[in-house]
Amino acid sequence: MTDKKTLEQARHIFTAGKLLRRHIFSTVIRAEAEKQKQDGPWPELSMAQFNLLTAIRAAGEITGSELAAQLGVSPPSVSVMVDRLVERGLLVRRRSARDRRKVALSLSEQAASHFGHIEEKVLASFVSLVEALGPETAAQWVEVLHEVEQVLRQQAADDEERQ
Repeated sequence: MTDKKTLEQARHIFTAGKLLRRHIFSTVIRAEAEKQKQDGPWPELSMAQFNLLTAIRAAGEITGSELAAQLGVSPPSVSVMVDRLVERGLLVRRRSARDRRKVALSLSEQAASHFGHIEEKVLASFVSLVEALGPETAAQWVEVLHEVEQVLRQQAADDEERQ
């Protein structure tokens, strides 16, 4: 049984994570509204779609199965989201440059430009947050997140071995 202190810590981490996600999403919404004023209408995106597009942007080119593994969702779920985003002109499917037998996904030119703007705004919001925390707290946060990342990667690798 989990002790009370561990449960309180876990609840606090979970709540802080929700606040961070809300912070990111509200920053994205504001940046999207700003971008639409400049460039005209842009398709509304769910947070899941936004995360999928962000992962593809970071990878440059990725297969559906690689994307599903990275996002921790099933390949059919990724396929449904990808189909919708291809129809909306945000994603492009083409033969992989690494393996011509596979289909790779990448952002359309329009989406790449749009996401560059959004990413700049989200990063600027985190710069403000880091500055408000101060250098010592920010350094501690980075250290803790690095450890969290290592644990999560190890758990993911352990889960893959069990399957």
